[in-house]
Amino acid sequence: MSQKTEKPVLSGQRIKTRKRDEKEKYDPFGFRDYILGGLNSAGTDLEAIWKFLDQAGSKVDYRRYGEVLFDILIAGGLLVPGGSISQDGSISQDGDKLWKTNACVFEAPEDMVSMRNYEQVFIKLMRRYKYLEKMFEEEMKKILLFIKGFSDIERIKLARMTTLWISNGSIPPTVLQVLTNEHLIKDGLALEFLIELFVTYKQEVGNAHLLTVLKKGGLEGRLMDFLPPNKRTEENLRAQFEEKGLSDVVKLHLAQASQEAKRNLEIQLHDDFNDNKNMKEIISNIKELSSKHDIPEHEIIVLVWTVVMTQVEWNKKEELLADQALKHLKQYSPLFSAFSTTARSELALMLKVQEYCYENMNFMRVFQKIILLFYKTDVLTEEVILKWYKEGHSKGKTTFLEQMKKFIEWLQNAEEESESGEDED
Repeated sequence: MSQKTEKPVLSGQRIKTRKRDEKEKYDPFGFRDYILGGLNSAGTDLEAIWKFLDQAGSKVDYRRYGEVLFDILIAGGLLVPGGSISQDGSISQDGDKLWKTNACVFEAPEDMVSMRNYEQVFIKLMRRYKYLEKMFEEEMKKILLFIKGFSDIERIKLARMTTLWISNGSIPPTVLQVLTNEHLIKDGLALEFLIELFVTYKQEVGNAHLLTVLKKGGLEGRLMDFLPPNKRTEENLRAQFEEKGLSDVVKLHLAQASQEAKRNLEIQLHDDFNDNKNMKEIISNIKELSSKHDIPEHEIIVLVWTVVMTQVEWNKKEELLADQALKHLKQYSPLFSAFSTTARSELALMLKVQEYCYENMNFMRVFQKIILLFYKTDVLTEEVILKWYKEGHSKGKTTFLEQMKKFIEWLQNAEEESESGEDED
């Protein structure tokens, strides 16, 4: 068996490596030491800090060490899991810690003037090096998970700076969703941080913008998630936010919670119909859910109409549609009656029927017949029907008023005869 002979090597031969084949060693501590040296030389002069960072970007790789850079600018050093600063480094002859700098957000005064001055460093840095913007968003998701490892005053400073970063567009408000971490919620830190941020946002940018941020961040319906499980009640949430002057945030939360409850109620109603539950049980289920979530009756009656009208495939022939609609609605009259106990609920139902008939052209001629059915089955009273005729109508006004004209005249004559009879007595 022959063996492959090795090629001879010339004495003194140097093997060259192409530059693109070389892989630079990842050295976050070396990067950190370089940045700390420059920041410590700049001291507390923010203009000097910015000039150093601008020049350093052409000497060291921000693309590779962006996370380390933001760790330093926010916390003063290289953060390790849990939020503490890595102490790998040396101490100078004067006893200075070479793994940390005071030129960072956590060492700045907590007043908003100082915070806004530091904000400018970040704005300039990301304008100069655009690729840092996406890295900063990911960095903030990490930083927010570390807040348990920060001191009380550091969390306050971070909340205030996060307010500025969200308001100037450096990071999206969706990053706040990471605060729903179980450990942060359990210790109350997530709620504490969120409230500090909301209060600062309201003071700095305004209440209207704060509510917009809540919506954009997908938080308006999730505020309850930030409360510790053993304190997760509407009363406690209201107390926590209203104490800090955030009553409008509570109102937005309640509105969103109400919408969610109505969606759940609609699903429940569909399920009850599909399961062929009896009317008494359906009414009981609706009352239980509406009471639990404080949904007003005039909103329930509209929801009931919407669901009832989806339970059948309507005939496309207009001459057959009226009989089909009346037959269908009549079987649900006890359900409508249960949730039309006030004039406001009755009027809401009438307006919803009118809107439905207007938007579904085949129903245009059926409106008067539906109203008459609801009158005969005690869903609607003559007082509300007359009120609607005088002032409550909306879409398709002329058409529906004309349809109702004879019935209204009959109601008015009946009312006059009734009053005349009472006078004679």
